[in-house]
Amino acid sequence: MWLRGLVLALLAPLLLAACAAPRVLEISQAPRQDIAGKVEIYVATTREASAAPVYFDGERAPKLAFAKLEITVPRSHRPGELELPDSGPGDPAKHFTATNIERLDLAPVVADVRRDIMRRPAGQRDVLVFVHGYNTNFADAVYRFAQIVYDSGFKGVPVLFSWPSRGQLLAYPYDRESAYYSRDFLEANLRGIARDIGPGRMDILAHSMGTILTLETLRQAAIRGDGTFGGKLRDVMLAAPDVDLDLFKTLMNVIRRPVTVFVSADDRALDFSRRFAGDKTRLGAVSAKDTETIASLEKLGARIIDLSEVSSGDSLNHAKFASSPKVVQLIGNRLRADRGIGFAGPQLGDRLGDIAGGVVGTVGSTVGLVVSPVTIISGGR
Repeated sequence: MWLRGLVLALLAPLLLAACAAPRVLEISQAPRQDIAGKVEIYVATTREASAAPVYFDGERAPKLAFAKLEITVPRSHRPGELELPDSGPGDPAKHFTATNIERLDLAPVVADVRRDIMRRPAGQRDVLVFVHGYNTNFADAVYRFAQIVYDSGFKGVPVLFSWPSRGQLLAYPYDRESAYYSRDFLEANLRGIARDIGPGRMDILAHSMGTILTLETLRQAAIRGDGTFGGKLRDVMLAAPDVDLDLFKTLMNVIRRPVTVFVSADDRALDFSRRFAGDKTRLGAVSAKDTETIASLEKLGARIIDLSEVSSGDSLNHAKFASSPKVVQLIGNRLRADRGIGFAGPQLGDRLGDIAGGVVGTVGSTVGLVVSPVTIISGGR
């Protein structure tokens, strides 16, 4: 009984945020006057195919499947918000809405992506790959990525890599194994994108447990001798990474490339993960005040952006990268720059400081640490 009580105590904060029915993709018509815009997303997934309106469930498929979706953004949308109905079909004027989903085989999706890239202006031929986190079903991943793409102003080609999370709070061990299961598939997908995007570049944005999938994939790609994916991989952004600090350091010793890490010491979801994982600090919850840890991460190429003092509508403080309007817009601004967010240097820090209207500090070779109210800890440049 005591063990059950302990588990319930650990889960209580998350249970309060996870009591809604599983979300699905109900196709609706969206009159033009009701919407602010549309987002087209390509999908590569290791989820098992399912009937509509689920389309892809939480079980593991033996091979990659592909799809293309159109999501509309409501006219009343506010940056950082993900407006979805509590249940049932939404109102396109008030909610993100799926208006089309098409399952595709490999050859058609490759041809479609190539055409999409080539019809764009030269400055809009980059690809953004999003790898979602734990406790996320397919519909939730699609809607969140659509919000990120729209709010960031990203003009390239969005690709969602969706791995088989069951979207259930108590399925943490299953989800973690599913993340590891998907490593080869993610690597194959990234290599395919790198081969087909021409002169464009590829950026990766991974969240929560999706970061361990991303890091493991980059590690094995580096071991194979091409961790840059033919020079196409530009920036890797890890948001609220649910990764053990010791494991991260080991992985980075092999990956040997800069990564940008968004952290928040008040992340309640990672606090649960820490206690579930033997009281080991998660990378995404590292404190800017722990200068010794920060220094060790900096030496490995981690550029850490501390969002601890940034407010957002996320009750768990686990999705600030997407739910803080200025942060998600900043990500978009840097993705549009020639060299990506990972190489932004002091400009990134200067602009993030405006989020809280306070002082920004940089940990590096020349500038000391200023913790309040928003601190940017940037690795060597």
